[in-house]
Amino acid sequence: MATRLPIVIDTDPGQDDALAILLALALPEHFEVLCVTAVAGNVPVAQTAANAKRITELAGHPHLPVYAGCAAPMVLPLVTAEFVCGPDGLAGAELPPPATPLAAAHAVTALLDLLRTAPPDGVTICALGPLTNIAMALRLAPELIERIASIVVMGGAMALGNITPAAEYNFYADPHAAAVVLNAGRPVTLLGLHATHKAIATPQTLERFAAMGTRTGDAVHGMLTRPRASGLGTTGHPVHDACVIGILAWPELFRGRDCAVEIDTSDGKLRGRSTIDWHGRLRLNPNAHVIDQIDSSEFFARTIEALRHLP
Repeated sequence: MATRLPIVIDTDPGQDDALAILLALALPEHFEVLCVTAVAGNVPVAQTAANAKRITELAGHPHLPVYAGCAAPMVLPLVTAEFVCGPDGLAGAELPPPATPLAAAHAVTALLDLLRTAPPDGVTICALGPLTNIAMALRLAPELIERIASIVVMGGAMALGNITPAAEYNFYADPHAAAVVLNAGRPVTLLGLHATHKAIATPQTLERFAAMGTRTGDAVHGMLTRPRASGLGTTGHPVHDACVIGILAWPELFRGRDCAVEIDTSDGKLRGRSTIDWHGRLRLNPNAHVIDQIDSSEFFARTIEALRHLP
């Protein structure tokens, strides 16, 4: 069997975060999930950490370490998104409270400790939420940056945002952290709204989740069919964060190009805007591989097949 990719999942669950975590745990032939680190974002960090435990327990991994991390962005006030995700962040999942405790350390400390003992090829970070935990780790111990093999980020947008006209939520929530990560000098793959809005489950796909007849299938179906706030750019539910796991497992389903990406760190109308120089007009060195195409039909087919292995 090929060597499994060691990954850390940094997350703020969130329904699409939940699907991403479930998918990673359903693909043990692809991934060694080292831990899950939670950050404030869709809901406050105490709830995102509890949600990460609820999801890992649903997947049959109650002892996978889950660490609570940063409770606020690096500079700006926290803006949460309960109007999208529901009061507990996982509306529609119908999951019980966690039965096992969180790991004791802070997520940033845990991430740094993990990087110090990383395998020779390093660790891949799957960044599903605001990038605060990762940016703080990079700032606290820049000597460990080389231990990060790559960072795969769900964030940004080439066109309209979803939290404001200018910005996607994760980058809006902590634009300074996004700027730190994108300029850290490590390989970054960026999945923005312009790509992830192509990964929307069709009614037929939703029925396939329901027909699985498992707790996982029921939870995913409930999350993807719950009522959603208007004005989010799509009528269906894009599975933004699951694309991060998808591209690592099945890179042949995704296409993009290297681009220079800049983040607006102001606290005005352009807060968190990602300027993606798709055509290279600014003549800047690329700092991210930006995805723009997803074979969504095959992605969902493989996702459903993988999730059949979970309880």
